[in-house]
Amino acid sequence: MAKTLDIVPVGEWGFFTLPRPMVIAGPCSAESEEQVLETARGLAAWGIHMFRAGIWKPRTHPGCFEGVGTPGLKWLKKVKAETGMKVCTEVANEKHVYECLKHGVDMLWIGARTSANPFLMQEIADALQDTDIPVLVKNPVNPDLDLWIGALERLNRAGVRKLGVIHRGFSTISSRPYRNAPGWQIAVELRTRIPELPIFADPSHMGGDRKYLQELSQRAMDLGFEGLMIESHCNPAVALSDAKQQLVPSELQTLIESLIIREKDSVDEDYREGIGQLRSRIDYIDEDLLKEFGARMEVSRKIGAYKRDHNVAIVQTTRWDAVMEGMKEKARAYGLSEKFIEDVFNAIHEESIRIQNGVLSEGPEA
Repeated sequence: MAKTLDIVPVGEWGFFTLPRPMVIAGPCSAESEEQVLETARGLAAWGIHMFRAGIWKPRTHPGCFEGVGTPGLKWLKKVKAETGMKVCTEVANEKHVYECLKHGVDMLWIGARTSANPFLMQEIADALQDTDIPVLVKNPVNPDLDLWIGALERLNRAGVRKLGVIHRGFSTISSRPYRNAPGWQIAVELRTRIPELPIFADPSHMGGDRKYLQELSQRAMDLGFEGLMIESHCNPAVALSDAKQQLVPSELQTLIESLIIREKDSVDEDYREGIGQLRSRIDYIDEDLLKEFGARMEVSRKIGAYKRDHNVAIVQTTRWDAVMEGMKEKARAYGLSEKFIEDVFNAIHEESIRIQNGVLSEGPEA
């Protein structure tokens, strides 16, 4: 179901310029005035307009470097004064918001741990009541799209209209090789529900290693995202947090210049005619799929009745494991990935079990 938010287009925020990608860059953490300014100078030299730095750092374990706190906001003011760049940082509670507003921070972002907490989101929304400052919201740590949208709704109801999101991936057991599983489909679904919402990708936290930054950034551009938030440090080797995923400014420039930027649409007549024909084929195929799904579930209903009448349990794990392995083997001939087949057939299996459970609850036929 589509959601409606009252959003100011990102092109009217006064921070970002076309062509894509709109880039937000800077160190994971503000560590010292010298480190912040040196990094900012390197980024400003080739046209970055928005400088990021973590002032308060949410860390998993106590005793780790948790940011310099409010004194670091004075360093961001110096970045603005010296380079003309706009500055942004992460906030996690109302105190952070008030300190940022007091020190003239231009944009805020809300981290994955905070966006997952409705209590903190409401606290931040109340602190931002009727302010004009832009806010980007990172996806929650778990792949819960409604929770992500709920965080946006709380801010929007408080009058925050310059809204966007940062897709940084999700914390899962099977995120390898990346630090966080990309879960691109969640961001694509968000774009479907709220088309006007600008989306930035965070390949630094998604990849967790600089060797993955280019491929993840390119994927974000291929999906039509508006921008990128990438971590850059003047000397990553001595960074106090996330050293492995940060680039020096010159490396970041090389990465950005390597990206192939695709248009979101085209008015070319040949393109529109060709894509229209292909989409019509997709529509017919999808309709056929629905018919086949309906037929399959009708067979599942009959199987449920058969099991009920013979007092047999609904789920036979051995049978399903054999079916899944067989489907994976056949899928290879069609160029389909095992992950796709697992997702599709597990969903079919769950629906089949639901239907058979319904048959059992109906009781035996008279």
